[in-house]
Amino acid sequence: MKTIQITDRAVIDDIIDRCPYCMLGLTDGEGLPYVLPMNFAREGDHVYLHSGNEGKKVELLEAEPVACLTFCDGAELVWMHREMACSYSMKSRSVIVRGKVSAITDPDEKRRALMLLMRHFTREELRMSDVAVRGVRVWRVEAAEITARSFGNRPSEL
Repeated sequence: MKTIQITDRAVIDDIIDRCPYCMLGLTDGEGLPYVLPMNFAREGDHVYLHSGNEGKKVELLEAEPVACLTFCDGAELVWMHREMACSYSMKSRSVIVRGKVSAITDPDEKRRALMLLMRHFTREELRMSDVAVRGVRVWRVEAAEITARSFGNRPSEL
């Protein structure tokens, strides 16, 4: 089974856009990883996240405003030889985005980002109260590095 690097930006964006959530990776003050699932929206080289106004991820992002986001689509068990365990693999595609994180504080920009988040999940026309907008944090991850891979490809699929 082969792993293939994906460089076509349209394919990378498609992988991200198909994902219902991403995994947000942060580092605490002791150098230990902290990873959690997050809802998101993508627009160009920016990924938007939202959270409550306090908690561990808020503390970590304020202390060290960098993040690693992982997106993965598909999960198909494939094999080269059905009876050989070592020939099995999980066929999938993944994207890793690394970048700087900033909090969005402007109410209009915050509302726009929150609407992008909602559009990732539904095309319904939605309203958002000022109280609701003030009640959450919105984060923008500006991609500094984007890498993508396709895993579990059989030689015949290359």
